[in-house]
Amino acid sequence: MAPPAIFGIDSGGLNLFISLLILSLVLVWLATIYWTYADARRRLVDSMLIGCATAAAIFPFVGAIVYMIVRPPEFLDDVRERELEMLASQARVAQLGFLQCPECRGEVEREFVRCPSCRQRLKNPCVRCSRPLDP
Repeated sequence: MAPPAIFGIDSGGLNLFISLLILSLVLVWLATIYWTYADARRRLVDSMLIGCATAAAIFPFVGAIVYMIVRPPEFLDDVRERELEMLASQARVAQLGFLQCPECRGEVEREFVRCPSCRQRLKNPCVRCSRPLDP
């Protein structure tokens, strides 16, 4: 008994080629589903959205293309790294000499005796040189 013909093709070599072509397309489709799942886990926090993205990829090739269009532009690790860099830069700016007024939370420098916004006394001036003294 001969193997069943695919698409009505009776040629053995051509039938094998079409079978391998279909197998490769199915493997690429399964790899696309896995890639969508793995990429969604790196970009999304919500597990429901990860499941929806993976379910959309089950539709051959169209679901993965739609996911690639609507996915977040950056990885979660990149977002966390950017937020840490912003916090570190804010800490560096704070160390450069800018402080907050305890009364109005306005920005003041280390050398200020009074707050320029609310005129709250921040430090006492030196008797001899009039430079601000730390309390």
